Amino acid sequence: MKRLVYERPVIQRLNAGLMNKYGTKTEFVPFTHIDGNAVTDLISTYGSPLFVISEKKIRETYKDALRAFKTRYPKVQFAWSYKTNYNNAVCNVFHQEGSWAEVVSGFEYQKAIHNGVPGNKIIFNGPEKSDEDLKLAIHNGSLIHIDHLDELYMIKEIAEATKKRPKVAIRVNMDTGIYPMWDRFGFNYENGQAWDAINKIMLNDKMDLVGLHCHIGTFMLTPGAYGIAAAKLSELATSTMKKYKNKIEYIDLGGGFASRNTLKGSYLQGADASPSFNQYAEAITTAILNAGFTESELPLLILETGRALIDEAGYLLGTVISNKRLSDGRRATIMNFGVNILFTSFWYDHKISPAQHFGQYFEDTVLYGPLCMNIDVVRENISFPPLKKDDHVVVHTVGAYNMTQWMQFIAMRPAIVMIDTNNKPHLIRKKETINSIQDEEVMPSYLKSFKL
Repeated sequence: MKRLVYERPVIQRLNAGLMNKYGTKTEFVPFTHIDGNAVTDLISTYGSPLFVISEKKIRETYKDALRAFKTRYPKVQFAWSYKTNYNNAVCNVFHQEGSWAEVVSGFEYQKAIHNGVPGNKIIFNGPEKSDEDLKLAIHNGSLIHIDHLDELYMIKEIAEATKKRPKVAIRVNMDTGIYPMWDRFGFNYENGQAWDAINKIMLNDKMDLVGLHCHIGTFMLTPGAYGIAAAKLSELATSTMKKYKNKIEYIDLGGGFASRNTLKGSYLQGADASPSFNQYAEAITTAILNAGFTESELPLLILETGRALIDEAGYLLGTVISNKRLSDGRRATIMNFGVNILFTSFWYDHKISPAQHFGQYFEDTVLYGPLCMNIDVVRENISFPPLKKDDHVVVHTVGAYNMTQWMQFIAMRPAIVMIDTNNKPHLIRKKETINSIQDEEVMPSYLKSFKL
């Protein structure tokens, strides 16, 4: 007979039939398997902590998003946001589904080329593009989204020197009713900067203006803001066609769609607060369809959403190191992962589930990481069953940004596993070793020896 875990007795006040502002008591069930694979088996094979990605979930989510837009608009193209998760295996799942690549640096551009993405299916965003980056992108026929006038002049000079006509778009920032405005990037719509950039491109006649792009913010909970953005880009497109007889081939609405994560301080859970793909699609496509385009003028709609397509496909498996009582009496549980690899815990209250069965007793708990920093807090407060050393947990909805913004700080970064559509796990990134870190270091000869 299995020995039962001791639970100390506790007296709790009962408020029958009443709710507080956070709702009723949170009920947990153990989360023991991911796509048919036991959490304990995954940890035993690949170590802890461990990132796990569900290929099945990626493909399902992508198809849901594509369906939402294609049922409302005839010309739709997704471009996978490399900065969201640029693990090559993840990127290639999206490319197999038909997604282009959207990159914001020379490093990401090189990854897309390495993955086999054709140059003309790469969208090159971002304010920092070196001379060499631009030459390569122009040579490959990539779509270059101009962020500022200095970049515009660089492209003009390269075009003159190479006798090539780059395909370009301009990034536009605008007032969509969401504040603070994201006006750091691109050319402003309201004060005329966008028209100034369009005029310079058209009158210089050294490049082809083929698109208009905007990215109005991140984790956007208001679909109507996208409708405003789509209407303003459409107005620029129709005015450009009228003034210069130049057809704008595509309108790129960028990304920023919210995932089902819960923002810190949110009254509602993310699953209840975040709009659906259908809501985003309705706002965007209605604005474009009502903008006055003829059927032949209707532009391709490009979407660069990342977080909403990958977040729910990612899990982080971890292990309890220890428990202790803080000076104010609160229970504290220390995990073997922290903000070094779960960067999004700074702005999300991630759902966290025990990976084994537990009793009925719950207690308000602080979940800490293992780093020697007081800010290494995974959850500031969570009603959680008591866990003991070597118990496991699963952190949900971690697929976006954690595997690109993670840090090699104090602890080495863990492995990443992808579970395919047949429920078979594959190692897609090895965990770091001391050699993989120190191989990049160079020791000056005069520092090689010492006596203590």
